[in-house]
Amino acid sequence: MSTTLGPAELRSILTFTVNLARTAGTLILEGSQAIHSASDVNEKKNAVDLVTQYDVAVENLVMSEIQKAYPSFKFIGEESYSSGARQELTDEPTFCVDPIDGTTNFVHGFPFCCISLGLIYQKRPVLGVVYNPFLEYLYTGIKGQGSYLTRGDGQPQKLPLASPKPLPSLAKAQIAVEWGSDRGVPMINDNSNSFLKLAGDSSIPGGKMVQSIRSMGSAALNISMVAQGGLDLYWEIGCWPWDVCAGIVIAQEAGGVVTGSHDVLKAASTGFDPFKVTEEVLTGRKYLVIRGMPDTPNETGRQAQLRIAQEFYATVNDTQPK
Repeated sequence: MSTTLGPAELRSILTFTVNLARTAGTLILEGSQAIHSASDVNEKKNAVDLVTQYDVAVENLVMSEIQKAYPSFKFIGEESYSSGARQELTDEPTFCVDPIDGTTNFVHGFPFCCISLGLIYQKRPVLGVVYNPFLEYLYTGIKGQGSYLTRGDGQPQKLPLASPKPLPSLAKAQIAVEWGSDRGVPMINDNSNSFLKLAGDSSIPGGKMVQSIRSMGSAALNISMVAQGGLDLYWEIGCWPWDVCAGIVIAQEAGGVVTGSHDVLKAASTGFDPFKVTEEVLTGRKYLVIRGMPDTPNETGRQAQLRIAQEFYATVNDTQPK
């Protein structure tokens, strides 16, 4: 029998998921301490071993708690996927989890990593929790019920944190991109050419000279920062659904939009909604997230988001991730 999730059920699941994220956050901090207290680089468990150990430990904790609380829910996780488990998306509720998003930051002690807990229902992201235990930033969102940032023991603040301002062009934008883990040809060439045009001035053919380019090293935190309003957009090729699922809900509920590949955006000319996160977009491993924008006398916020998306995709290269 299929499970029905309404607004009240989602609020209950959010309470559970927030508590789970905080519990997992304690384990993440424990892992960080273990890595950075190691004095001998030649000892049996090096940093990579410890990252894997804690990645697996956090995912096992999450799976165990979900199984106890929601035994009928399905589960997609980074570590279980890496181990060969393949869970096809159905209409049933499915948790989509990255136990430690930003593992390179985790290894280096750069405090921008998090646990990302998303819930998919009827093949659409409907709930998201992103928790950075190092900074105690907790981002939450439920489809149709808004998204929020809770800092430490403070009260939840609705996202975005300030009223969004118009964005006339990429030249006024602060954006986030990532190099990703695939550093081979053609990915490195395509990314380099894209970043050159984004950063370069008019002396570079196609140069946009965006105001600034950031790389937080975590897809979930990049998306959450778009929702917060600190970034105008975030783009990456090569992520996985567990990297972005939770953040998608948080960004959408803050007025942001998400699209997939260049081809998805081009379909807007045929009447297709390019900002509808279908199963194909969710699993397509190409993501462009744009913050909320206000209506102006010249265009609606939605039209502004589409204009920025089109300008961006006219600038960067498309490529296929490994």
